[in-house]
Order: sequence, then structure tokens, then C-alpha cells
Amino acid sequence: MLLEIDRLNLSFHLDTGQAQPEEKQVLFDVSLNVDQQETVALVGESGSGKSVTALAVMRLLEESSQVSCSGKIRFENKDIFGLSPQGIRALRGNRIAMIFQEPMTSLNPVYTIGNQLMEPLLLHRGLNKTEAQQEAIKLLERTGIKEPVARMKVFPHQLSGGQRQRVMIGMALACRPSLLIADEPTTALDVTIQAQILELIQDLQKEFGMALLLITHDLAMVRKIADQVHIMKDGRIVEQGKTEDIFNHPTDPYTIHLMNSVPRGQHKPRKADKLLFDIRNLNCHFHLKVGWKGFLRRRHKTIRAVDQVSLTIHQGTTCGLVGESGSGKSTLAMALLKLVKSSGEIVFAGQDLQSLSEREMRPLRRKLQVVFQDPFSSLSPRLTIGQIVSEGMDVHSIGSTRAERRKIVEETLDEVGLSADMIYRYPHEFSGGQRQRIAIARSIVLRPDFLILDEPTSALDMTIQKQVIELLQELQQRYSITYLFISHDLRVIRAIADQVAVMQNGCIVEAGPADKIFQSPRHRYTRRLFDAALKER
Repeated sequence: MLLEIDRLNLSFHLDTGQAQPEEKQVLFDVSLNVDQQETVALVGESGSGKSVTALAVMRLLEESSQVSCSGKIRFENKDIFGLSPQGIRALRGNRIAMIFQEPMTSLNPVYTIGNQLMEPLLLHRGLNKTEAQQEAIKLLERTGIKEPVARMKVFPHQLSGGQRQRVMIGMALACRPSLLIADEPTTALDVTIQAQILELIQDLQKEFGMALLLITHDLAMVRKIADQVHIMKDGRIVEQGKTEDIFNHPTDPYTIHLMNSVPRGQHKPRKADKLLFDIRNLNCHFHLKVGWKGFLRRRHKTIRAVDQVSLTIHQGTTCGLVGESGSGKSTLAMALLKLVKSSGEIVFAGQDLQSLSEREMRPLRRKLQVVFQDPFSSLSPRLTIGQIVSEGMDVHSIGSTRAERRKIVEETLDEVGLSADMIYRYPHEFSGGQRQRIAIARSIVLRPDFLILDEPTSALDMTIQKQVIELLQELQQRYSITYLFISHDLRVIRAIADQVAVMQNGCIVEAGPADKIFQSPRHRYTRRLFDAALKER
């Protein structure tokens, strides 16, 4: 057995200002085994204890927090808790490596990619600088980074999300570890990049004979690559077994609930009502200064973020907009709201928006609303929930008195599944799912005709994701709101969209009724997207 965790209990010591710190137990009798070359998935919602378990294996918690543990963790027949600080440091990055969820926070922003890749090679493998540099270039090449020699000199912010994740994989595999712990390695990536990263990890796993402990809430990914599955809830493993057994015959109520939260099936399209948006030949180009062309002459580059896009959206329906990062989805959405400059026709409810001035657009802002991907960054941390939801009402003069506005806010919070007594609380006091409900409440309190949902569920757990989607469907049915739903999760789009538009490089390459697009996609890019996202094991 490569890794053996036996009845692990872990508590954090919280400083409450009292003489004795308060103990909060977060892991309860956690037991799991990982054999050589095996892939084991640890699945659960946020706060279930998945990442804490992984950090306990690496003994990283004790360096930043006061913790107490009981139970055993054995790796390659060594007692992890019995190792000296020098012993555990020799293990980390050498025999056990870890890929974190967000590479931008894991990579040092002030060092080049090359310096960071060379560090474990110099530290653990004893290579000299020239040998480490050559090996680092090979790692970049092996992980699919183009122009590896040039990429050695760039900084993390100069790479895309997929490239940064590949660099993290290269760093993790620099010393050819026996065990790779991957903590949500593809959560923030597009479906095609997700597929590439998973394929890369599997290829390297076979090449190096490596075991994989995969921490995720993505059940589709688990079914594709895991041999064993452990389901975790509230710090306890509630069910474990072979992947196919767990997926085909789950026994624990929580596992069944988790499986039922995965979006399934095809949405039955609604009958098209009156035309709400008619978009024709829409362009949104950005001109960037990229260097010098001769003496005192700047070189310019044109980015065609949205290029000759035509699209129609009908009242009361959901249009799903899909594509990879950088395809132009969010730019198109901002152009519809006239938040970025564009050319072409945008006709909303029979009115040409392009001909309207900012002053003339102001009354229409109430009818055109948006919910962003990350509610924590779009909700002001200095305002209470009541102030956040009522802010738009003040701007658009909804409610004649303060008491009337408060009543509307309370009713709206109730509609999105939040209680009225939450109006005095601040965004940081809520979970991710609750914050997304607050962002939705802020938009629907204005009773908009059109709502843009920009990746509203991508950062949420499966069960919370299902709750938010059901809430959006209820609100649409109640108020006949029209949605533009931007997402890279094609299962969600398939479950809720009436029509689908597929974007690539600023252009819509395919559009039409959702059922027809999903049943028989015509464009090769659409087929590639669907294969990456919807293909089963």
C-alpha cells in the first residue's frame, strides 16, 4: 500500500480571546488507501474536509495553523506524523507532489516560470543550473507548452489559465513522485482544456507509474478516470468503493443526493414568443499598442473580440452561449448592454440601442441586468445585503417610501430562498451559493426583461448549482424573464437552454434550437466541445 490513512481525526485550535483556545474538529475517523498506480477520488462539497485531508497528508496545516491530530498516516511504510521537519520537507515535492486548485495563487508572481520549475530540480534532484534548465524545458514540452524555451522567461500573469495549470503539473512531476495529489485541478478551466489536462495527467501517470489522489466535486470527471471513490460529508467518509459500484448502486442518502444533482437530460424548448433581441453584424474590436514600428511610430494590433455576430433571442426563453475562454462570450454580453463600444445593429424590443445616448439608455438599464460569475467580487463588502439589493431601486425610483422599498427587498430575498432577517448582514458572512442568490435578488428586484448570467454556477458545488438553476427556472416562469446564459458547462446548458449559440474566436460558428444542436452538431468545433464535455467513460 502506497498511502494509508487510518482513522484520522483533526481539530483546529481557534483563538477566541479566552485563556484556553476553542477546538473545532473538522475530520472524524477518516480512512482511505491509495495503492501504487491507482487513481482514488475524494468527492464532496465545499467544507466537507477534502482539502484538509490532503493538506494533512503533506503536513502543511501545522505551518499556518494550530492543529491537533490523532490516527495514522503512512506513506511508503513511513509514519508521516513521526517525521522530523527535515524529513517531511524531503518528502514534499519529491515523493509526494500536489497540484492546487488556483495556479495563479500557487505560482510566485515575481519569479519567472523557468526559475520556479528549476527550484525542485535543484533542491531534490541535485542537478546543476544548466542540467535543471534543460530538464525544465523538457517538462514544459512534455506538458504541452508551445515554445518552451521562450516560456521559461515569462511570468505567471503572462500565461493563460490552462498554461499555468500545465506549469503547475510540470513542477509537481519534476521529481517523478510516487503520489500526485490533485486538488480541483480543472475547476476554472474550459471543457476542452479540462479534457487536455486530464489526458495529460493520465498519460504522465502511466509513464511514471504514479498514483493519483483526485480531490473534486466534478462527478463527470470522477467517473471518467477514478478507480476508487470516497464520498465525504461534514468531515466524514460516508461511502466508498469502486467507481462503477458507487455510480450505479449508491447506498448512502447523501451520495444519492449528490448523484441526483448532476444536470441530466434535454430541456424541452419553449414555444418562441415575440422577438426581444435582434442582433445583426455586431462587431467589437480592440486596438492594442504592441510596440514600435520605426522611429516614434507605434505598432498596433487589432483584437476582434466580437466579429460579425448575428443572433436572435425571443421573449421568455433561455439562450445558452458557449465557447472557450477568449472566444468573445462576455464581450458580446457587455456589448448588448452597451457597456463596451461596438458597431452593428442591436435592436431590443423594437428599439435600436446603438442610436441611443447614455442619457437615453438610462431608463432601459432597469430592463437589462447581469449576474456575474464571482458574486464575492461583484458585491460591495462595505454594504449590507439590504443596501445592495435596494441600491438599484433607489436609482430607478422604485418604491415611494423607505418602508415600501424594505418590504420589496424582503419579499425578493424570500423569493430567492433567503430570510428577511439577513438584510443587515454583509457578503462575507454568506456561503458561495447564498452570495449568488443575493446577486440574483439584486437583479430581479428591478423586474428586468432580460438577464445576462455570466458563468453563474461554475464555482459552485453540484447540489448548490442545482438549487441556483432551479431558482432561475422558477423566476423565469413567474416573470417571463429572458436569459442569456453564458457557461462552459454544457450539461447545464443542455438542461436549461431553448437555443444555443457556439462562439469561437469572436464568431458564432453554430446556432439554433438546443435540442437540434445537441443531437446533431454540424460544426467541427461544436463536436469537439461536446466530445470533451459530454462523452462518458
